[in-house]
Amino acid sequence: MKHHISLILAASLLFLSCSNHKKAEHTDRVPEIYPDFAGSTLPANIAAPTFEINEDGSDFFTEIGKEGEEPVMTFSSKEIRPDLKKWHKLLAEAAGKNIYIRISVRNNEGKWERMKDIICPVSSEPIDEYLVYRLLYPGYELWNEMGIYQRNLTDYQQEVVLENLSIDKQCVNCHSFSKNAPETMMIHVRGKQGGTLIRKDGTTEKVDPKCPGLENGATYPSWHSSGRFIAYSANNIQQFFHSKGTKTIEVSDLSADMTIYDVDNGKAFTSPAISGDEWMETFPNWTPDGKTLYFCRSKAYKQGDPLDSVRYDLCKVSFDPDSLTIGEPEIVLNASEQGKSVSFPRVSPDGRWLLFTLSDYGNFSIWHPESDLYLLDLQTGDIRLVDELNSDDVDSYHSWSSNGKWLVFSSKRMDGLWARPFIASFNPETGIFTKPFVVPQKDPHYYDDFMKTYNIPELVRRPILNTDEFVSAVKKS
Repeated sequence: MKHHISLILAASLLFLSCSNHKKAEHTDRVPEIYPDFAGSTLPANIAAPTFEINEDGSDFFTEIGKEGEEPVMTFSSKEIRPDLKKWHKLLAEAAGKNIYIRISVRNNEGKWERMKDIICPVSSEPIDEYLVYRLLYPGYELWNEMGIYQRNLTDYQQEVVLENLSIDKQCVNCHSFSKNAPETMMIHVRGKQGGTLIRKDGTTEKVDPKCPGLENGATYPSWHSSGRFIAYSANNIQQFFHSKGTKTIEVSDLSADMTIYDVDNGKAFTSPAISGDEWMETFPNWTPDGKTLYFCRSKAYKQGDPLDSVRYDLCKVSFDPDSLTIGEPEIVLNASEQGKSVSFPRVSPDGRWLLFTLSDYGNFSIWHPESDLYLLDLQTGDIRLVDELNSDDVDSYHSWSSNGKWLVFSSKRMDGLWARPFIASFNPETGIFTKPFVVPQKDPHYYDDFMKTYNIPELVRRPILNTDEFVSAVKKS
């Protein structure tokens, strides 16, 4: 009985303590939260970003609601984990408007302070519901523990697409989709049962898309909008280790060409325009109309060349899908003349914008802290550094949503070690992004304890189904 009375008294005191927040003094300072998404534009279908209040105090009171209206959720703890059902109801009602997060803190002197509201616009444009990525340790010692996973962005559920533990620890990489559709996709498998898994028209099969006459097999892919072709680079990639300096690991091409694989006919072809001994071509990416292929090109590597002398320009060729004719290459951005190197060109779904990564040299920018994202307006030719996305650390691989209104990209800004997926809203009319936020997790400290890096984040409109077919396809001869 005494214990029951004690609990009632404790609850009453907590209620009285928190109710005093209404008498709090107002401050003009926006509170610090972790992970930080203050001011970020949120998709109306995104899972709730859980967070911790990074302010000193003995008590906390948080209210969340639609701007101009009463709060629909309240919390009296330092960690905030909104109920998903209530969160989605709030975002649905606030689509096209703003939500607020109102935080009051009782300081160490016992006084309540109500901080300036955190305001987050809610976009009426949804983000593709699934994010597909590879998880692996960022070094090289534990390469045999990796997998490709899909995450439902409307909640916190992650599912296995293909883990290498189920296929005798062979390497799985370079998943790619046609127009953000999981029904037309591919995955590379490297090892004794290696091959490329291609899913199209309801079937999944293992093929070898290597182009006859070329030494190297298919590597980095890009699907043609028709779903008939996949452009590949064919790379000889080597890993190098430095005993000193900030870049302890370097990944570099020793040779590279480009090819096009005809999925319907099971044949690969190339052209002197995109292959040969003079140049190294890599990272292909089609325009939405399928008539132009962008890629990165560097002078061929010669034995003894310093790795930091290899720099890639942004180039393009025309393509006729009827005659299978490849045009002559054109330089779009001569980055090498500026002492820079281009990687990961990705054209937006409307065909107007091209986002790419720029680093000091090479093309494996995930190991380059100076890597930044740049945006090219294909209508005007203007190029700008995307200040609203970049950080002081690696900002690298990126992919567009199917509607072109959202971007996901890899960044090491949280700790400098592991790449995490960040989301940002994009205005196709102005070419401006909003403040990025890390993909929400159920635990606000999830990324602090998770020791794998997110590799090749790709947005897809629907979940990948029948994933057991990938394991069966690998094991076929």
